[in-house]
Amino acid sequence: MSDAWEEIQAVKSKRNSLREKLEKRKKERQNILGTNLASADKTDAGPAAASSVKERTASSPAPAKSDTPSVDKSKLIPSASLEVRLLQVLSDMQLQLPATASALMPGLGDVDTGIVASLLQKFATQKLITIKERTENTTDASIEVVSAESVRLAAVLAALMEEQSSTVKRKGDSASDEGTHPKVAKSTADDKKTGKNDADIMSLLAMPSSREKAVKRVGEEIMDLLSKPTAKEKSLADKFKSQGGWFTKLITYVHYEVDNTDPNITAPKTTPEPAAKPGNNGTPAVPKADGVLTLTPPQWIQCDLRYLDMTFLGKFAVIMADPPWDIHMELPYGTMSDDEMRCLGVPQLQDSGLIFLWVTGRAMELGRECLKLWGYERVDELIWVKTNQLQRIIRTGRTGHWLNHGKEHCLVGMKGNPENLNRGLDCDVIVAEVRATSHKPDEIYGIIERLSPGTRKIELFGRPHNVQPNWITLGNQVDGVRLVDPDLIAAFKKRYPDGNCMAPPPPDPGLA
Repeated sequence: MSDAWEEIQAVKSKRNSLREKLEKRKKERQNILGTNLASADKTDAGPAAASSVKERTASSPAPAKSDTPSVDKSKLIPSASLEVRLLQVLSDMQLQLPATASALMPGLGDVDTGIVASLLQKFATQKLITIKERTENTTDASIEVVSAESVRLAAVLAALMEEQSSTVKRKGDSASDEGTHPKVAKSTADDKKTGKNDADIMSLLAMPSSREKAVKRVGEEIMDLLSKPTAKEKSLADKFKSQGGWFTKLITYVHYEVDNTDPNITAPKTTPEPAAKPGNNGTPAVPKADGVLTLTPPQWIQCDLRYLDMTFLGKFAVIMADPPWDIHMELPYGTMSDDEMRCLGVPQLQDSGLIFLWVTGRAMELGRECLKLWGYERVDELIWVKTNQLQRIIRTGRTGHWLNHGKEHCLVGMKGNPENLNRGLDCDVIVAEVRATSHKPDEIYGIIERLSPGTRKIELFGRPHNVQPNWITLGNQVDGVRLVDPDLIAAFKKRYPDGNCMAPPPPDPGLA
């Protein structure tokens, strides 16, 4: 709006200046006519009057001087063609600015420098160009063009050229009308010119300024950048998009198809074994005819493992234990002493098979000692690397005396010579998210099942979240007793008629 207001003020000042110039020209013409008439009257009056006129002229040469500047002043009135040529020179893109008025003369022909200077001042008033005066006393060559508005110059130039062309076309038609009605034609031409000037002014006001164009261009560029997908979005789309156009899910673990056939199916047993002891390696005694084994539902017993008689449970192919080791730190659960760990009845559960024992801190050495006492040889070791919900490694672990522990170890022990093990399927590193306290990753169950498929498995020191199909979970935090195997139920009731496994067993009456 400020640019429009300045342009309106410039147009008003231009009109006022033009009116003042017209009035001055009228006064000068009247003065010239008056002096000419006076000189003619004096010439007719006689030689005396002529001599007196000569003496007056010789004594006061002021009127002659007044005529000369009036003629020069009339010469300084610029023509429309000169204005068009000067606008063409200024709108030329090859023009080097700043440039003086004399530097613009070669493109205009034989023209007075004063006329060029007046036109430059006129254009500066119209905000078409910016000029600078070198000295206080302004001369023709002292005016210097600093900058030019090419858009506005082009608009004014087009308007002037259109006006000239329309004037030339109407010149022949209006010649006869000017003789009969000169005043009416002149007023009509003035009205048309005024209307044309008003239209030019409105077109100039409606045109966007260079600043508005720059702001609009920047806004369009910003919108283009915001609408385009980023490189990260493109890479993610290419990563998850398959050739068919569907998005595939992330595969966290690699699963292998293993054969679940029982190796003992070809060698039927002639003598039935007790129901409480399904087999030496803990495999089910009677598989299906097609060789596919059905996993039993989860089973658990709430008990105190320090006093539990584990002989009624039978034998198992795999044992997993997460004992409450005493690692000499504050823990949110109760712990067992080293001697209580050494005296656990783990040897009663297995004659030949594998054991997975979770250890941490100082329990890493104690766990190896317990494996030897229970009759196992350490053959391997799993490592669980703990991560947070953002899949980043935890650097502020809760355990550790000297360094913060961001991992846990699971010792793998072997007793005897277990058969039918699928070796080399999985890796010894698990990267999984940390959940509740002492909540081990679920990936360990998949690793064990692929290593020894379809066999009986037992977990010691388990909690409600640890119950799994084909597993028996023992611990003091599970809810009561849940058994589905009829033989196991009978053996449990025979050993614990009251169903209480939390208290120490009563002394044997035969030993009393």
